Amino acid sequence: MARIGLDPEGKVVNEVFALIYAPGRSRDRFPENCVTVMESEAAVLEGADPKKNLYPARVIGPSRSSEGFRLYYLVCWLDDEE
Repeated sequence: MARIGLDPEGKVVNEVFALIYAPGRSRDRFPENCVTVMESEAAVLEGADPKKNLYPARVIGPSRSSEGFRLYYLVCWLDDEE
């Protein structure tokens, strides 16, 4: 579950569809370099490739961490594995 909320009047972070590179799926936040934002749910489902550790998801972000990294927070996985 995402740790940050969306401000309906703000445009800083958004909920988007993305392919996430994740060797393991136990995390709920991902650095920007592991996330590929895509236009639609269909696009991420088509681009998913578990053999390459690429999984379809809905995420919120990007949000800047206290260390200065841009992070995306998992809303949900879009496949049936979890």
